[in-house]
Amino acid sequence: MVVFGNVSAANLPYQNGFLEALTSGGCDLMGHSFRVPTSRAFKIRTRRRSSAGPLQVVCVDIPRPELENTVNFLEAASLSASFRSAPRPAKPLKVVIAGAGLAGLSTAKYLADAGHKPLLLEARDVLGGKIAAWKDEDGDWYETGLHIFFGAYPNVQNLFGELGINDRLQWKEHSMIFAMPSKPGEFSRFDFPDVLPAPLNGIWAILRNNEMLTWPEKIKFAIGLLPAMVGGQAYVEAQDGLSVKEWMQKQGVPERVTDEVFIAMSKALNFINPDELSMQCILIALNRFLQEKHGSKMAFLDGNPPERLCMPVVEHIRSLGGEVQLNSRIKKIELNNDGTVKSFLLTNGSTVEGDAYVFAAPVDILKLLLPDPWKDIPYFKKLDKLVGVPVINVHIWFDRKLQNTYDHLLFSRSNLLSVYADMSLTCKEYYDPNRSMLELVFAPAEEWISRSDSDIIDATMKELEKLFPNEIAADQSKAKILKYHVVKTPRSVYKTIPNCEPCRPLQRSPIKGFYLAGDYTKQKYLASMEGAVLSGKFCSQSIVQDYELLAASGPRKLSEATVS
Repeated sequence: MVVFGNVSAANLPYQNGFLEALTSGGCDLMGHSFRVPTSRAFKIRTRRRSSAGPLQVVCVDIPRPELENTVNFLEAASLSASFRSAPRPAKPLKVVIAGAGLAGLSTAKYLADAGHKPLLLEARDVLGGKIAAWKDEDGDWYETGLHIFFGAYPNVQNLFGELGINDRLQWKEHSMIFAMPSKPGEFSRFDFPDVLPAPLNGIWAILRNNEMLTWPEKIKFAIGLLPAMVGGQAYVEAQDGLSVKEWMQKQGVPERVTDEVFIAMSKALNFINPDELSMQCILIALNRFLQEKHGSKMAFLDGNPPERLCMPVVEHIRSLGGEVQLNSRIKKIELNNDGTVKSFLLTNGSTVEGDAYVFAAPVDILKLLLPDPWKDIPYFKKLDKLVGVPVINVHIWFDRKLQNTYDHLLFSRSNLLSVYADMSLTCKEYYDPNRSMLELVFAPAEEWISRSDSDIIDATMKELEKLFPNEIAADQSKAKILKYHVVKTPRSVYKTIPNCEPCRPLQRSPIKGFYLAGDYTKQKYLASMEGAVLSGKFCSQSIVQDYELLAASGPRKLSEATVS
């Protein structure tokens, strides 16, 4: 049994499909209190890391890949440039944005680029939303999730370039590395050769790996994928009605292909298993990875996301006259008599008014705050099917440097864990030459989200015993835990189950002056950081296009536009 440490940053209980307050003290989201247990910390480590001074480069990384000439990168760059080149508004709009995750930050950034004045309100005292992180009393960071930046994220890659922070991404070798459950402590690699273009580099990586799939299985899987390769995006979107498991069976793909590869991939993409995940999600990822030479190449951020990614966005927004306020939690969306937004009422009693309003918080929070007169509008009614999936992020600091690991993301292929990484290797700010810190995604988490932190750590250690058979024992007779943090998110990205695609809303709502941003809104990258950033750009684009309407005086009315 684990006896060292019990700290939860966002230990939000999950019960009967609702976020509920069970104990006193803690955290609340957008005006609804979801309380957390009082933090408890027991540890044996006394080392403190100084927070002063610049980050030291201590890891050897792969040079940044050449992404700028890809079609998707150029398309994303063109959309970014359209805001900077847009005619300067005679009267800049004051746009009030709720939620400072990547979607809200992106919306505010590109509105500011277009000459408007965003006011970004964040409920908590930390930036980032689903990429938020906190510093503990030792100066160590723990995060909401294990975040990977792919080469196939063109809008995210453009954002880094526009902010001048490309050097903050630590690129890793072009590989995908899977643990081998049948051979504890061993790994199987898919290595993408740099000398080959896409899709040949991906095909080569698959053909060269003979440990996970046999040749007959590879051939049957390739034949099953042919319709997607020939049919393109239209075919991909048409598969939304099938789960991964159902699609594999329909295409005659051996069940072992799902067991060996797609359980791990499904859990990494959406924190659920293949019998639940929409096949559209898998095909979108495969499409990007196979069509772009560097699409599946991965990078880690070189430090904590709030400071290393979110703050540069905030500084850019402020430099153009925008505002960002923390601890500004929305309690109510107040309406005019005609059903349009009058103001956002905050929990501190103040009201915030603007020329336009954007809700960039998670869809579950939007549904909690949705005004009664809007609930029967089809655009909002469809949101009922979009429900956030629970996920748990685990951080464990050990008393030694673990050897059976890589400077890379690793697919655990365990029943309880999705992906993990030794952050003391992969991330400059978290680097430690003497001790390992494993960050692990615990998923699927629905049955565990209400369990105690110690139960989760005990279960994690049993899984790690299989991944590190010579170094970790569940009873800590080998490597010992110095401390841990468990971060629970009862409602994370929306659960991408079959037939969700028609329920995803456009960024422009049928309510004049009210817009949505978030990875759940309509864009082609689904629930991801790339999807969040792109949704913010689409939201900003809609507001810029609606400038004349929003700037005009007169009563606001329910728009005649509908989304069926």
